[in-house]
Amino acid sequence: MISIKRRELLLGLAGTTFAAACTDSAGRNGAAKIDARVDATLTQLYSQFPGTNQLGQKARGVLVMPLMTEAGLGIGGAYGRGALRINGFSVDYYSAAKASAGLQLGAQQYAHVLFFMTEDALMDFRHSSGWAAGADIEYALPSGGRTIAAETTTSLAPVIAMVFGHAGLRLGASLEGVKYTRIIP
Repeated sequence: MISIKRRELLLGLAGTTFAAACTDSAGRNGAAKIDARVDATLTQLYSQFPGTNQLGQKARGVLVMPLMTEAGLGIGGAYGRGALRINGFSVDYYSAAKASAGLQLGAQQYAHVLFFMTEDALMDFRHSSGWAAGADIEYALPSGGRTIAAETTTSLAPVIAMVFGHAGLRLGASLEGVKYTRIIP
């Protein structure tokens, strides 16, 4: 059983609030601002990791979270907003929220993109009340700016995730346990 002290709880809540505040301005400025950030994120992804171009073309849908802000001290959280693209057009907007507990300290920002490779995976995502990333995701983690391996682009995984563009002082970024909720920007 995990014992959480009041100070850790308050610091964790403060970190989550900070993370939400850092990215909340995207939602207040509407869909146009989110779409502009999604466009910039996809341009960076496709130019930095050329193999993702093929993923994007094969995917039934692509969820782009241009800026996830994560902070924690014992207890932490992350928050971001983005858009679901089908055939190159934004069809829905989503927020992503994550809570975590454990040995952690610091803050970071990163982008992540989910490629829905099957129609079933895309429909499960779109028709859920709050979809959580988990075991059905295959992570594509290119190193040193190289292209993604051929196994990833020919994978039969229903969802392939890319996490990139890290900035900050915190170890790792995981999508495990992230909850996505449809929003109206």
